[in-house]
Amino acid sequence: MNSKNATAYSILELAFISEGSSVAQSFKNSVDLAQKAEDLGYSRFWLAEHHNSISIASSATAVLIGHIAGGTKTIKVGSGGIMLPNHSPLIVAEEFGTLGTIYPNRIDLGLGRAPGTDQATAHAIRSDRMQSVNNFPGEIAKIQQYFSTDNAHSPVRATMSEGVKVPIYILGSSTDSAHLAAKMGLPYAFASHFATSQLFDALEIYRNEFQPSEFLDKPYTIAGINVIAADTDEEAESNFTSLLRMFLGILTGKRDYLQPPMEMTGDLMMLQHNPSIKDMLRYSFVGRKEAVKKQTQRFLEQTGVDELMVVTNIFGHDERVKSYQLFAEIMNELNETKTV
Repeated sequence: MNSKNATAYSILELAFISEGSSVAQSFKNSVDLAQKAEDLGYSRFWLAEHHNSISIASSATAVLIGHIAGGTKTIKVGSGGIMLPNHSPLIVAEEFGTLGTIYPNRIDLGLGRAPGTDQATAHAIRSDRMQSVNNFPGEIAKIQQYFSTDNAHSPVRATMSEGVKVPIYILGSSTDSAHLAAKMGLPYAFASHFATSQLFDALEIYRNEFQPSEFLDKPYTIAGINVIAADTDEEAESNFTSLLRMFLGILTGKRDYLQPPMEMTGDLMMLQHNPSIKDMLRYSFVGRKEAVKKQTQRFLEQTGVDELMVVTNIFGHDERVKSYQLFAEIMNELNETKTV
């Protein structure tokens, strides 16, 4: 999936809606970001699935993946992830088989089992979803079967999916997903951009228990990080206040549009020391390019992951693009030192 020495770097996009903006503008920004990410050497552009949130527009994930893929040429586009208990495996296979046919060898299917929303909304999406949660491995196996050419003789088929190459990734934020990804011989992406406490345990379990499969011959790991890079530490810290206030809204249940940056106040600095927020933001790298580079290098040395999935939630689109540009420069520099 990447060369022997290089660490791949990718983007996880939630299509955030900033205060004063709109869903339509968010979609335009996502396409523009994906186009620029393609030029900057990012490996993939994944869309998350979230529901009933006024600040997140990536709800109809497969539709948005098609929109992004249609606006780009080479970058891989996929789900980070599809929350499988919300969906019928047959429909997921049909949707991603269709995408994989339209955009050959460019579509990824990342699968998770969290609801991506609150419990009331999860029930409204699919009242029997807990049956699927409890049979998550079986639901993944159904999708694999629909994509298999062997399914041609089955009474239930996703004909547009049979033989189409859409790689499956297991997403998780706990050790449960690590056991599953290892057993199924699939690549593993850990949501350490917000779920930090079990990262190292999950990576160890996955690597130790990995069983080669027809899809993957050795472990492949992806880890999420928050990155807010800017020309100066002061500008980066100011942009970071939008993310801080977003996490505060998550914890207090007072969700709002992504708020504009402000000066780092004493209250916000104290907020960073709140145990819950401090834990969620443990792998948030904020600052000028040199500072973010050091933090990224340390993270790679500690985890040994094959790929970084970068989340950059910044209020201004131009500032967000700038952060991703700086991070691409960082990764190119780090990868160059590996090949020397």
